[in-house]
Amino acid sequence: MYGLHGKITAQPGQREALLAALLRGAEMLSKLEGCYTYIISRASDDADAIWVTEVWRSAVDHQASLSHEAIRTLITEARPLIAGMSDRTEFEPVGGKGVPSL
Repeated sequence: MYGLHGKITAQPGQREALLAALLRGAEMLSKLEGCYTYIISRASDDADAIWVTEVWRSAVDHQASLSHEAIRTLITEARPLIAGMSDRTEFEPVGGKGVPSL
C-alpha cells in the first residue's frame, strides 16, 4: 500500500472554495479502483490550511489517477486557489479501520 499526507495552504480567504474543489475530487476518486482513503480536513490552527490524507493500493495507482481527464481538469481549476503545499509525507499503511487487510 501507499500513503500520502500533506498540507495545502489556500490563497487568503479561499479555503472554503479549495475545500469544495477537493471534495469534488474525493467524489471522483471514490469511483477509482485503488483509492482506499482520501480524507480532507480543515486545520484548526490556520484559517487557510487544509490537510489531505490518501491511502492507495499502490504508488502506481496514485500516479495513474493523476492522468484521468476529470482529475486533471479539477487540478487546473484548483491550482489558482492554492498558495502553497508543504509537510508532504509518503508512508506505508500497515492496517487500521478503513485500510484493507493485506
